[in-house]
Amino acid sequence: MGSHLAVRSLRGIVVVFGVVALTFLLLHLAPGDPVSRLLGPRATPEQVEVQRHALGLDKPVPIQFGRWIGRALQGDLGTSIATGRPVGEMLMAAWPYTAGLVTLSLGLSYLLGVVIGATQALTRKPAIDSALTVTTLTLFAMPAYWLGLLLILVFTYGLRWLPAFGAHGLDADFLTPSGRAYDTIRHLALPLITLTLIGIGGIARYVRGGVVDLGNAPFLVAAAARGCTRRRVIVRHAIRNALIPVVTLLGLSLPALFSGTVFIEVIFAWPGVGLLMVQAVSARDYPVVMAATTISAILVIVGTLLADLMTAWVDPRVRIPSARA
Repeated sequence: MGSHLAVRSLRGIVVVFGVVALTFLLLHLAPGDPVSRLLGPRATPEQVEVQRHALGLDKPVPIQFGRWIGRALQGDLGTSIATGRPVGEMLMAAWPYTAGLVTLSLGLSYLLGVVIGATQALTRKPAIDSALTVTTLTLFAMPAYWLGLLLILVFTYGLRWLPAFGAHGLDADFLTPSGRAYDTIRHLALPLITLTLIGIGGIARYVRGGVVDLGNAPFLVAAAARGCTRRRVIVRHAIRNALIPVVTLLGLSLPALFSGTVFIEVIFAWPGVGLLMVQAVSARDYPVVMAATTISAILVIVGTLLADLMTAWVDPRVRIPSARA
């Protein structure tokens, strides 16, 4: 298992390098000049050229890429062209908002998805299974941005229950600590509900399919013959084995959720990494885009490795080399 993870890690490093190089190339091939956007339409060609030289954008692309890689390996992600702030500082300010949203959404999605999927597979009432199937398939196929806009229309403009934009109200600085926490929860509600509902559908389908596929598997029959109760057979044996593909999905859901939050953060003006990245793309802010893309690529690799580790934890057979031969 250790050698397998080492090989996967080396491959992951190659993938991250490829993603970073391709992103850097595409950014420089895309139309638009960050210096022109920074200085405005009244800037003279001489001023634009001086600023490009100051930022190092007048060098050939391979040299710029080499310099960026060298600084990134030393932990220096550069300085934002649009704001003049260190990129690392900007990401650190936005990271807690994205991490909190993703963590809560992931936990709720898997908790509710496993419960719904297991209920579908084990219920003896076809009407319940059919209703939940239609619901989960609808959620699975629904675009996140469309669902987010629908929730805003209903809960913000229709019922006027929840705010739709930002992480805090305009009066947040004047609230007590408990009032500020309540205000944050209200602002978090709609983006969290959107991400959670989108995630439930796929997870429930995986769990249902896994439990149904097991059916009357020999090891389930043997467990029942040994005197295990139906509840123990279902929870300890059926659902645990059905969770193997779901655990793999869990590792891969981490980077998928981070990419999915880009749309959600833009719709709800949630001040996370996704919103920061979209603003950076619009401003052609190369350092910020490169840093955010690199982090996303690393998350994909880390998520894949976590999926391998969690699969080995759930299914001991993958720990035995002969069982995989």
